[in-house]
Amino acid sequence: MLATTRGRATCTAVLAFVPWALHASDAPLAPARALPATATVLDIDGAIGPATSRYVVRGLAQARVNGSRLVVLRLDTPGGLDSSMREIIRAILASPIPVVSYVAPPGARAASAGTYILYASHVAAMAPATNLGAATPVSIGPEAPSRPAGEPQPPPPKGESQPASPKGPAASAPPVVPGSTLERKVINDAVAYIRGLAELRGRNADWAEQAVRGAASLSANAALREGVVDVVARDLPDLLSRIDGREVRIGQRVVKLATRGVTLEYLEPDWRTKLLAVITHPTVAYGLLLLGIYGLLFEGYNPGVALPGVVGAVSLLIALFAFQILSVNVGGLALVALGVAMIVAEFFFPAFGSLGLGGLVAFVVGSLILFDTDVPGMNIGLPVIAAVATVGGLVVLAMSWVASRSLRRPVVTGIQGMVGATGEAIEDFSARGRVRYGGEIWNAQSAKPVTCGQAVRIVRVEGLTIWIEPADPARN
Repeated sequence: MLATTRGRATCTAVLAFVPWALHASDAPLAPARALPATATVLDIDGAIGPATSRYVVRGLAQARVNGSRLVVLRLDTPGGLDSSMREIIRAILASPIPVVSYVAPPGARAASAGTYILYASHVAAMAPATNLGAATPVSIGPEAPSRPAGEPQPPPPKGESQPASPKGPAASAPPVVPGSTLERKVINDAVAYIRGLAELRGRNADWAEQAVRGAASLSANAALREGVVDVVARDLPDLLSRIDGREVRIGQRVVKLATRGVTLEYLEPDWRTKLLAVITHPTVAYGLLLLGIYGLLFEGYNPGVALPGVVGAVSLLIALFAFQILSVNVGGLALVALGVAMIVAEFFFPAFGSLGLGGLVAFVVGSLILFDTDVPGMNIGLPVIAAVATVGGLVVLAMSWVASRSLRRPVVTGIQGMVGATGEAIEDFSARGRVRYGGEIWNAQSAKPVTCGQAVRIVRVEGLTIWIEPADPARN
């Protein structure tokens, strides 16, 4: 009976403990702390290239993994490559997290590609004293000549309709862009692209078209009045406060932003992105190309050294990788390689500067047209090209000077080098005899008698016979 009573008591204690344990398991062991709401901040500073697009795409994916409420793209860019810009925009449009593009700090700009990214974002914001616009695609050919004021525009090519004026029935149709068919295609494609982004986000599509066709620009306050941006904010905390409660559309759903009091997380580029940014810089890629070509040429003319060949091969492969993802003119690349090869060939086949001069011209022209873009930061600096060309020109001049100087020197080898040299008669003779020259015994002829041991000068060489004259006439 006692055991039963003890067993019942034990069961009662266990049953009483189980609800408490279950309740305790639901409650946190530490003080209750919810994870803070975060906003991921990505910085686009400088020209937009492959490294920038990789950084933004990976940043958007990381923000989603981290559970961020939104992503802030802080922009300060003069523009960039079209392919990189479109990759960023595709990532923004596919992002399940709201993306806020913010042109900051004061004095920053979102020109060219930056304007497209601003239009693609769910929220567009600017800091005071910033600007955006000038979204005209860079010229890929000669610019159309300007027309005098009042001169009518040329008729459109056959198959293209002439847009009416803004007061006509086709008020939204743009004027025909002068220039080649290719230029019109590029402009019209850019206009359609940015108008599509503007219509998707409910922003001013007409001004966006002006930014593409006429390179129009706006300040922050003017952009807010024109309906180009949604907010003008002093800094990031002010931006988060102003967009709190704003509704944005993500796909088929409407999301209400809750940004007041969120914690900012700054996402820095990883080492791969930083390395990509370095090697895809046009000047660095250009230097790697030259290093690779010179290294391989040096190894070819000095086989077995190994180090120049290894460095050259690695540099050339890295340069070709960079050129693969940059906008490179293949003809310019071929001219650079040809120019360097011709300059090097001048060392081994002296052509009195003709090879070197031709190579220098090919090198400079190829360097100038190597990249098919005029985007700031996406071209080789002219001082770099000038410095390399100057060094190449000095090398060519030095080789030409050495070659011309060698022509004026007397021949010191072979039969021609014997003329004017001094020998020694090994016997007395008046017409024919023998002379020692260079450790050899030569048959000699002389118009004057010579004596044994007398120094003689070689006048000419005919076969195995030398014509001599006494080197010291006073002894005769």
